[in-house]
Amino acid sequence: MSAVPHVVLVDPYIPAVQLAEHFRQAGAALIRVQSTREVPQVYQASYVQEGYADTIVHEDLATTVERLAAYAPVAVVAGGELGVPLADALSSALGLAGNGVELSEARRDKYVMIETIKQAGVPGARQLRVTDEDELAAWHRSLGGRVVVKPLRSSGNDHVFFCDTPEESVAAYLKTAGTVNVFSERNAGVVAQEYLYGTEYMVNTVSRDGHHRICEIWRTTRLAVNGVSDLVDGIYLMARRGEVQDQLAEYTERVLDALGIQHGPAHLEVKLTNDGPRLVEVGARLSGGRLPVHAKLAIGETQLDWTVRAYLDPEGFHRLADEDYRRARHVGHIALVSPVEGVLRGYRDLDAIRGLDSFHDLQTYLRPGDRITRTVDDMSYTGSVLLVHETEEAVLRDANTMRFLDGAGFYDLDPESAGA
Repeated sequence: MSAVPHVVLVDPYIPAVQLAEHFRQAGAALIRVQSTREVPQVYQASYVQEGYADTIVHEDLATTVERLAAYAPVAVVAGGELGVPLADALSSALGLAGNGVELSEARRDKYVMIETIKQAGVPGARQLRVTDEDELAAWHRSLGGRVVVKPLRSSGNDHVFFCDTPEESVAAYLKTAGTVNVFSERNAGVVAQEYLYGTEYMVNTVSRDGHHRICEIWRTTRLAVNGVSDLVDGIYLMARRGEVQDQLAEYTERVLDALGIQHGPAHLEVKLTNDGPRLVEVGARLSGGRLPVHAKLAIGETQLDWTVRAYLDPEGFHRLADEDYRRARHVGHIALVSPVEGVLRGYRDLDAIRGLDSFHDLQTYLRPGDRITRTVDDMSYTGSVLLVHETEEAVLRDANTMRFLDGAGFYDLDPESAGA
């Protein structure tokens, strides 16, 4: 056996590209397993071949396990949502610390997920696995209010619809059923859930032997724009302790236990309703986006650091996991939300944004000449601004200023293309 520990990363696309580097810095050699024959289109830009001792394109479990066993790996880690089931199967077959296969479906199928936690006594939303238009319409009428319709398996806001009438729910079901999702897979089913009113939070965790570390708690803000009732426009890092945080942490640990997440990272989205916390969904993998980078600026450590520690230094993980993270600075991540369509000539007021007291970084996702569309999900933001400051007031004030600046006048469009 090699003196260098080998770690298997299943589908190490964004953000697991950073995780790979963290494992390398800790002295591990990496083996890349690709769960699909082709790299999904959404991940092609983040596909990195270099830096791996071996790359295995998975075809059948026995062959992949045989090839991996030759390296005597110490861990198998899912690099993203798509790789969760295979990471479960591989860690189980190799006899490594993992979450097993018994509840793998519950960690990917959004209907089974909620039913599983409810069976374990954890409060969850009312829902319906949709198979029939008439059944869905009748269920929505009996439930009343707003309903969320989404694929059983996907990620982000892909094909997520907020529906106020049974007719809207049926239309959303027809738009979603059988379509290809963000992972280039055909949607195998649809779930309808009651809309949960309340602030939504993101909780990032890492676990080892059922011992859960709360790495970060983030509060989100929302807009009702462009025909979307619940579009995320801002994410703010919270202190570890507080009445809300303590409720979220206790609920989070119950969810993790109910879903059998005993090892590795997880990303939970939880609404705090008038009746208490309710799960939106959980991914048994790293948080998406750039949250680990943002967390580093505020608390000096990330979910990436804790994941490496959990697998390579379990003793250290258990010794430190219950210590609260300490927020030295306040961080806000603000999305640029386009209300316009056309061909972009440029952005206005960028100097005003850069002049904000808490300004730290600006990223624009479109270049002059690109077509811009109205933002309706997390795949169509036009950019983002990172705010960092020692005081919360500065971050919140600048976030409000961002919302003032980021409107129709922010985007300079080709007059002939505007609205097209």
